[in-house]
Amino acid sequence: MLRTLARTPLLIFDDWLRDPLSRSQATDLLKILDDRYGRRATMVVTQVPVADWHSRIPDPTLWDAILDRLIHNAYRLHLEGESMRKVHSPLSADPN
Repeated sequence: MLRTLARTPLLIFDDWLRDPLSRSQATDLLKILDDRYGRRATMVVTQVPVADWHSRIPDPTLWDAILDRLIHNAYRLHLEGESMRKVHSPLSADPN
């Protein structure tokens, strides 16, 4: 499974770090990112502020290694506004 994730042309992590990672999960993530580094595109989508990421990975050394592989050659887009799910929900429509 890890080998397949490493070879995927574009790997998207949606809801990145919504929940804290265990040491085992963080180790697997590092393996995937290490195999992909410089070879394949990785996209991270999250509502968790970057400043809070470190608190969701238990080991500071693992955290540094993961972040190191994510931030080099990265493009960062910060989007603000209403949730598109909310905007397009039939429940949000004006009844008039």
